[in-house]
Amino acid sequence: MAPSTSTPFTGFPEAALDFYDDLEMDNTKTFWEAHKDVYATAVAAPMKALAAALADEFGDAKIYRPYRDVRFAKDKTPYKTHQGAFVAKGPSTGYYVQVGAPGVRVGSGFYEASPARLASIREAIVHQRHGKELEDVLAALGSAGWEIGGDRLKTAPRGYDVDHPRIHLLRHRSLNVGKSYGFEPVIHTSELLDRVRADWHEVTPLVEWVLTHARA
Repeated sequence: MAPSTSTPFTGFPEAALDFYDDLEMDNTKTFWEAHKDVYATAVAAPMKALAAALADEFGDAKIYRPYRDVRFAKDKTPYKTHQGAFVAKGPSTGYYVQVGAPGVRVGSGFYEASPARLASIREAIVHQRHGKELEDVLAALGSAGWEIGGDRLKTAPRGYDVDHPRIHLLRHRSLNVGKSYGFEPVIHTSELLDRVRADWHEVTPLVEWVLTHARA
């Protein structure tokens, strides 16, 4: 077998956080052009190395472009203030990691859903056994330090009783979990790879639940 030519992941250098800290203050093409080499070496290269090291277990990641789509946005700043990578296991469903000025964050879940797909998820939430399974998965993740998030309706979705015992889940239009490493020293070391790998394994029951029950 030929030796791997992949660059080993050694962590995100402090320069990556400094880069985004400065970009938040000066989100201009002038700043970007003057510091794009820092982005390439301190942000893009480590993220590609991290994604490559996880690919055998989780699949290939999409490394997001650093440019914002400002065509319909009120905020016209041209560059994203974090670098993300996403491994899709289904429509808008999978594993996520990002680095930015606040440090490193990992996440998982489904980030949006078509009306038909969301309807099938809600059907599973209402189901006595499947809904309880999701509650148990989220309870375990919450106990392990994961934050439960997502876009939620302020009231019950149409056709569902506001007094349903799982109304807090039925209100979700997206559902994800996240964990932040912030500025912990580990983010600057190769050990972060093992942390992200363990985190993604820990949230796999949520991904599998969505993939099992979400249709269309």
